[in-house]
Amino acid sequence: MKLPVNFEQFKKSPIAAIAFIMLLAVGYLYIDNRINYTKQIEKCDVYLERCEKSVNKLNGKLDHLEERLRKSDSTLARAVTRLEVLNELGVIK
Repeated sequence: MKLPVNFEQFKKSPIAAIAFIMLLAVGYLYIDNRINYTKQIEKCDVYLERCEKSVNKLNGKLDHLEERLRKSDSTLARAVTRLEVLNELGVIK
């Protein structure tokens, strides 16, 4: 790989040559950082989609369990009421 600054230019103006090389290095690092940032965003989007699917699945399970809980609560309330009535009538001691 050939350097963008040859030795003769470096001898004439070393500060300008080093500044030019640093400018190229900073430009490269900026572009590399930008590419990596874009890749990270894409990975986060994929992860977010998977998380949304999991949340939707869990919400479905939660709805089902809430319905089962309501049914068991009403069954328990009915059983307690019947026991209280039978207890009041003296059938159960």
